[in-house]
Amino acid sequence: MASREHYTTKLLPGNFYHIYSRAIKELPLFLTEANHSHFLKLLDFHLSDVLNLYAWCLMGNHFHLLVEVKESHGQEKILHRQVHERFRKCFQAYALAINEQESRYGALFQKPFKRAHVDSQDYFTQLVYYIHSNPQRHKICADFRDYKWTSYHSILSEGITKLKRKEVLDWFGGKDEFQKLHAEGKMDLDERLLIEVE
Repeated sequence: MASREHYTTKLLPGNFYHIYSRAIKELPLFLTEANHSHFLKLLDFHLSDVLNLYAWCLMGNHFHLLVEVKESHGQEKILHRQVHERFRKCFQAYALAINEQESRYGALFQKPFKRAHVDSQDYFTQLVYYIHSNPQRHKICADFRDYKWTSYHSILSEGITKLKRKEVLDWFGGKDEFQKLHAEGKMDLDERLLIEVE
């Protein structure tokens, strides 16, 4: 369950965060392959100049991101507002697209989006695994490595990406160690990660 601070945590330069949210009223967020791709394109368009992206997972009615707020020479309070506003515009643009596709109107995402400060190296490591294994944890598939819409495959690929692939692989000690940790699936997760996306 999300703690109260996940609704109010400030997004500060040089810090890592677990960003997550879901649709209202149990609506689906992603209905087609194109929806997933469009959401990722909007994230890039609205947020890539203020955030670095390290891991992501798009589920049927929610998503998870591991991001770092880029360093800034401006005031931290202003940057927090800027990042928050960029997320708002991203979610609004996506909701408009889904509403047009589904001939509906109104809000799509729960507000505010939730964010948890990633405050240790262990937490970072566990969060990467948690995000990638989310489809299996939700019983969407028997093996999360078979699920298409996570950064797991992007990290292992050689394709062009803005994802911080090299940094993630270096963090885990290379591609082999990254795959080994994910394959073993024996990580004891920090209790802060055991959340329901409400």
